[in-house]
Amino acid sequence: MIIVSKYLVRKGYAAMAIFPFILFRKKEYINPKRLNHEKIHLRQQLELLIIPFFIWYGIEFLVKWIKLKDSKKAYYNISFEKEAYKNEHNLNYLKTRKLFSFLKY
Repeated sequence: MIIVSKYLVRKGYAAMAIFPFILFRKKEYINPKRLNHEKIHLRQQLELLIIPFFIWYGIEFLVKWIKLKDSKKAYYNISFEKEAYKNEHNLNYLKTRKLFSFLKY
């Protein structure tokens, strides 16, 4: 389910996925690439039974932030984000994606 709200998505971000929702900051941000990126995150969340996904995501972000000393670099180096960004252009990715593929990143 897609929800558009500038109040639910932090400024500086176009979208985010919180199972079972995909939240967009503005309607004009919705496009196939971004939608696919967020659908990849929904699949990741399901694999980890949702709550553990967010715990893992948060811990990985903190570790990378401490290591890299840059929150933006830390965000882009999270395994979940690496998988989603690398495959967001492939609109068939989720059809062939293997379980726990984020572990490769």
